[in-house]
Parts: sequence; structure tokens; C-alpha cells
Amino acid sequence: MYKVIVSCGGISPKVGPRAAVEITREFVKHRPWHDNVSCVWDGSRLVLSAENDHDPDGLALLDEFSDCICAYTPDGTYEDMKVESASKHDA
Repeated sequence: MYKVIVSCGGISPKVGPRAAVEITREFVKHRPWHDNVSCVWDGSRLVLSAENDHDPDGLALLDEFSDCICAYTPDGTYEDMKVESASKHDA
């Protein structure tokens, strides 16, 4: 399994907390190939962490996160989307 953490800044504080809830819900309900999913608003950016068995560099999760950012941030403003870490660990 791989544990991946991705982040996205530049999101309005007005929508960040709600977007975190909606993105977590989206991954849990509609993207079951990811485990232990959590999206949080840290006060200045969204941070998504998940585990999966197919994404050693984190780019697949980053792509899916990007789709969710577009869907759940109505003003569409964001920046600095990146993979924070991607590491292999025992399940």
C-alpha cells in the first residue's frame, strides 16, 4: 500500500471547511479504491490523505483531488496543488 498526501492552496476560507467535508465524502462514497481517506482544511489549504495500492508517486490521487477541487469550490480559485508525500508501507 501507498500512503499519499496531497494539498491545494489559494482556496477561499469561506469554502475551504465545507469543501473538505464534501471531498472526504466524495472519496469515501464514490472512489472506493482509496482507503483511510481524510480531507481537512488547515486554515489556509486543503490537505487530502489516502492509501491505495496503485499510486507510488501520488499523481493519480492528485488528479482525482483536482477534479474534486473543481467540483466543490464554487469560485474555482486555487493554486499550488502538489503531492506532499507518497510512501510505501505495509497494509
